[in-house]
Amino acid sequence: MGFLKEFKEFAMKGNLVDIAVGFVMGAAFNKVVSSFTGGIVSPLVGLLFQSDFNDLKYTIKEGTVNDAGEVVGEITVLYGEFLTNVIDFLIVAFVMFMIVKGVNRMKKKEEPAPEAPKGPTQEELLAEIRDLLKK
Repeated sequence: MGFLKEFKEFAMKGNLVDIAVGFVMGAAFNKVVSSFTGGIVSPLVGLLFQSDFNDLKYTIKEGTVNDAGEVVGEITVLYGEFLTNVIDFLIVAFVMFMIVKGVNRMKKKEEPAPEAPKGPTQEELLAEIRDLLKK
């Protein structure tokens, strides 16, 4: 039973719960960014290439069409999909940077610890006690 109690204490620590909430929110935010990139950014960038941005690819080897009408043996580099993912990453990284920057600004600046009160040092007190004991 000690193991379960220890695990419960670990799981209920504030930092772990905060991380879990951040992870879930990050996953949801990633979907929003992917939708933004796929629905707004990609079509606008696709205007430059006169095609859908996600469908941009470089064909290394042409394939052949089989009896079912499928292309077989084609070798392509899907750079449009890669660029879309890079844009997604940059957007998420920038927004996370701005959130962390805002949170850090909102945190109270820690005041320096007050200095120890001025007074006799430990050695001076011990010398005074010694002197009093001599009397």
